[in-house]
Amino acid sequence: MMNYTIKALSYLDESAVQALSAILIDAVTHGASVGFIEPMTTEKALQYWQHAAASFARQERLIWVAVDTQNKIIGTVTVVVNLPENQAHRGDLIKLLVHSGARQQGIGQALMKAAEQGAYEAGKTLLVLDTAGEEASRLYQRLQWRKAGMIPDYAMFPDHSLGATHYYYKILA
Repeated sequence: MMNYTIKALSYLDESAVQALSAILIDAVTHGASVGFIEPMTTEKALQYWQHAAASFARQERLIWVAVDTQNKIIGTVTVVVNLPENQAHRGDLIKLLVHSGARQQGIGQALMKAAEQGAYEAGKTLLVLDTAGEEASRLYQRLQWRKAGMIPDYAMFPDHSLGATHYYYKILA
């Protein structure tokens, strides 16, 4: 069993952007439908995480990472908290990513629990997310997320095939 720690980021420097970009590339390369299609390039990943870093600096999102015993980032999850004023009570959970070499270790579950707790502490009472992944859907259901519905052919997988997305929500208490 891999040893890891979950940390809420307090800053997002260039080193973290590089590490998070590598995890994003790994996820897309392994078929994750997380907003990107092949070919997945370092440039696209860096651009995404640089944008996320700027948003993070403006306190528009919260980011957690899982780090191994060498302090290497092996997973991440984000909650977007800057939403319209009539949705200030909720957050959008996005980009739950665990490096393929670190999966099946409970890291995704630990990241989700940290995100739920952190969002609640930030004043959020509702989280929502969408996923095209069956493995991710099983994780969310195990964590008591409720399925709100499914839209067929919603997004492209990295290989350009179309797939459904499943919407989930969780009321935080």
